[in-house]
Amino acid sequence: MRVGALVAVNPVGCVTMGAGPEFWAAPFEHGAEFGGLGMGRAAPVAVTKLAREATTLAIVATDAALDQAQLTRMAVAAHDGIARAIVPAHTPFDGDIVFAISTGAGQVAPAEGLLEIGHAASTCLSRAIARAVFEATAHPGDILPSWASLYGSA
Repeated sequence: MRVGALVAVNPVGCVTMGAGPEFWAAPFEHGAEFGGLGMGRAAPVAVTKLAREATTLAIVATDAALDQAQLTRMAVAAHDGIARAIVPAHTPFDGDIVFAISTGAGQVAPAEGLLEIGHAASTCLSRAIARAVFEATAHPGDILPSWASLYGSA
């Protein structure tokens, strides 16, 4: 079974801990995929966006053959990945949504397999959020700086 995620990240909350470059998703990092910086120190979060200016849009995919109810369960579990990578998450100002798809190429997942798929979708999405921010580049006219423009390769 494989699980992957794609995400567009523009939340109200912060993906980094305080003013430093460390990501909330650090416990789920593979290798140094988003800098290998480890855990920072939690700090108060400043809200810099207003209603209708923020959202996190994601899709999680698996090759396990899942029916519609199982895909819904996978999408619900993947929402935990948003909360693991963005603080605060799911605010009244965010329009967060996660879609789930299956190629159907793998085996049908038993209930125990669905637990593993949901957890994988959640951790994969938290990593995708951190990677999206880590890999983003600033463009002329951007209102807010990118992570790279603030911290370089840290």
